[in-house]
Amino acid sequence: MTGPLILAIPSKGRLKEQVEAWLADAGLPLSSAPGGRGYTAAIPALPNVEVRLLSAADIAAALDSGEVHLGVTGEDLLREQVADLDSRVMLLRALGFGRADLVVAVPRGWLDVETMADLEEVAHLHMVRTGKRLRVATKYLVQTRAFFARNGVADYRIVESGGATEGAPASGAAEIIVDITTTGATLVANHLKIVGDGVILKSQARLAASLSADWTGDRLAVVRQLLGVVEARARAKDSVMLVWPAERDEAARTALAGLVEKGARPRANGLLIGERDLLEAQGLLAGAGIGPVAASRPEHLFEPVSEAAEALSARIG
Repeated sequence: MTGPLILAIPSKGRLKEQVEAWLADAGLPLSSAPGGRGYTAAIPALPNVEVRLLSAADIAAALDSGEVHLGVTGEDLLREQVADLDSRVMLLRALGFGRADLVVAVPRGWLDVETMADLEEVAHLHMVRTGKRLRVATKYLVQTRAFFARNGVADYRIVESGGATEGAPASGAAEIIVDITTTGATLVANHLKIVGDGVILKSQARLAASLSADWTGDRLAVVRQLLGVVEARARAKDSVMLVWPAERDEAARTALAGLVEKGARPRANGLLIGERDLLEAQGLLAGAGIGPVAASRPEHLFEPVSEAAEALSARIG
């Protein structure tokens, strides 16, 4: 290998804690890198990985430029900062945390504005009446322009927000906003409401790969290891292993044949099922008089191939 695979993760805040917990849960805990001064870390289980601690925004930029091979950051930042995202960065895995919605919000007193079509009409009437375009406060210029264009809203202008965007209508800096929200509580506190079809993006943290980084076969091998482990852990969390007495194996398989047809995987004197099917399986086994049946959760469920890793390999040639 000509050098380590470089993985960038957030350097601070709640997202940093969530990424570290995600890696540790998969069996890949971080440790401080010697002499790193807080800017780098290591994954002892993957010695050929160098972990860099960057801001979430800088991770998006580093993936775009190819300075890092992999990074974890919000999809909202990737789509805002990386022009032509699909040709520059590959989204490998949604991580299920760091969730936030990018939304269009208007004053709660605008009773006649419930959809983007209503907003288009209000923007046009505002232009006719005042000779001025409706002002939209946001940090998300790229996604706002694209979304408004798709919805036929043209009579507006963007006011770049450098601070608390949700306060712009109350301060008179803008009429409406486009911003990130998690619970919507801050919008409510500022007397704003989300337009019914005004959700631009349902964002969450993503593991992403740079398509312009310096990839080698060895680095791809490390990606296969990393994805193999985290995917195996995620797979295991949704699975339950059932084991029954060997002498009742044939009866148990007959009772659970329908679950096998739906994708459950037979094992010796047992069955690997999705958690959602546990109660159904219990009922079928009890109905067949089979017991005792032990249910356990595996730590990891490995597959021979990571589809995400192979897709990345195909993209970079």
